[in-house]
Amino acid sequence: MYQYDKFDHTFVAERVAHYRAQTLRYLDGKLSEDEFLQLRLRNGLYVQRLAPMLRVAVPYGTLSSDQLRMLAAIARKYDRGYGHLSTRQNMQYNWPELAEVPDILEDLASVEMHAIQTSGNCIRNVTTDEFSGAALDESVDVRPYCEILRQWSTSHPEFDWLPRKFKIAVTGATEDRAAITVHDIGIRAHRDDQDQIVFDIFVGGGLGRTPVVGVLMISGLPVEHLLTYVEAIMRVYNRFGRRDNKYRARIKILVRALTADGFRDRIDEEWMHLKSGPSTLTQDEVDRMRLHFTPPKFDTLPDFTDALAQQRLAEPEFSRWVKHNVTPHKAPGYAVVTLSTKVTGIPPGDVSDEQMDCVADWAEAWSFSELRISHEQNFVIPHVAQNKLLELWGAARAAGMGASNKGLLTDIICCPGGDYCSLANAKSIPVAESIQRRFDDYDYQHDLHELDINISGCMNACGHHHVGHIGILGVDKKGAEFYQISLGGHSGHSGIGATLGQIVGPSFARRDVNDVINKIFDVYLANRTQEEHFLNCFKRIGLEPFKESIYASSD
Repeated sequence: MYQYDKFDHTFVAERVAHYRAQTLRYLDGKLSEDEFLQLRLRNGLYVQRLAPMLRVAVPYGTLSSDQLRMLAAIARKYDRGYGHLSTRQNMQYNWPELAEVPDILEDLASVEMHAIQTSGNCIRNVTTDEFSGAALDESVDVRPYCEILRQWSTSHPEFDWLPRKFKIAVTGATEDRAAITVHDIGIRAHRDDQDQIVFDIFVGGGLGRTPVVGVLMISGLPVEHLLTYVEAIMRVYNRFGRRDNKYRARIKILVRALTADGFRDRIDEEWMHLKSGPSTLTQDEVDRMRLHFTPPKFDTLPDFTDALAQQRLAEPEFSRWVKHNVTPHKAPGYAVVTLSTKVTGIPPGDVSDEQMDCVADWAEAWSFSELRISHEQNFVIPHVAQNKLLELWGAARAAGMGASNKGLLTDIICCPGGDYCSLANAKSIPVAESIQRRFDDYDYQHDLHELDINISGCMNACGHHHVGHIGILGVDKKGAEFYQISLGGHSGHSGIGATLGQIVGPSFARRDVNDVINKIFDVYLANRTQEEHFLNCFKRIGLEPFKESIYASSD
């Protein structure tokens, strides 16, 4: 993990002190709501439906055990005993007192954390594959480059007041677990024919009101030009992006207006002035950053394959967990473990302070004190010896985090929706819980194979409904909550970009959503070939059979 140097400590401490002073001015009536707005947004504080919400930055989703323990302590002291894992790999608190936020930021700074640029029209938290540094299918550990991008973009004077919020995602694996093509900038690192690290840069992706898949702007970009090329993109956006209408201000709108070729031409014009400039990455700087992300000193472990097979045979529930929640590791004898937060009756992504402390302890005992937050709102323990899996599963099960449902239908991605968010048109959490209760039978879930259900409470798409195999969007109909269903989305895999879901038709009342989902499953089960997954079946038979079944009763 990256460790703060003297500059970092001083910078964050000064930011905390500045924000504390401005908060006191606001509370004393010396700053108006409008004057305080950008100050609080730049420090991660939103005003939601019921209370302020503080979003804590977790750069590229990586945490230490000590940092997670601090997050647990903050949940106990300043919130209601829990936090929320977001789809941007951050941690959110839903109930902090505005006057206490500077104290929270000071506590975060003590463990090298902050909430800088987690909101506002700036470059947000850089995200990546939650398995980075561990995944068997990884060709490049991209975390050093994520950290370079984070340091470059933090309080960048030229890009601190963009037309709209800006999101960057990076992956270095075959499987795109970072959904790079639905981000403002998506970066895929790989090795060329000479085994040199190069980057493919996608621009103009995004979800929200106008979902768009990003366009490949350049391929095979050498490492030295990573920052100069990204800076050229940002300059074009900052110069030409619309500021008169926030709904038309994202870079995806600009790319569409200029066309991909026109946007690329403008990047190249800017890049001519930048590609040998101060932002050029030197090998010394890359090497310095890589030192922060050297692999742990893995033990040389005896082959545990047969013993693990015996453990799975003796304990069927453990075997299910290994099948779904354990992923191959690049180091022999180790595995990557996903701890599900998706327990029926608990809002997806919510974790208690006790659970955070447990995960911190497990990471310290079995994963070199390192853990991650995934886009799917789960915890990941990345470096677990296979001979410790049974022990970890038992501990996770006792703490309510041992569900064997990663990638199954109850592993639902869900935004906070109308229960918390002032922007939401409808509630998301009750819909997710209702689906989980209706389809909680493991055998049924297993028979459906991998299936992504994503739920958003409004068009901002924080639940990524556009890229769910089944997407659910909350809409408002004359003050009543209704839900629009889309099918066939996915966030990208195996080098293939994302696909946006197709809207089935008119929306449904909340009471009808489960029956609609059930009809979708029935069509899939009736039409699939042997072992064919939902997405492949949908691509083969198309939308019409699902649509006919869903609306048959109303014809």
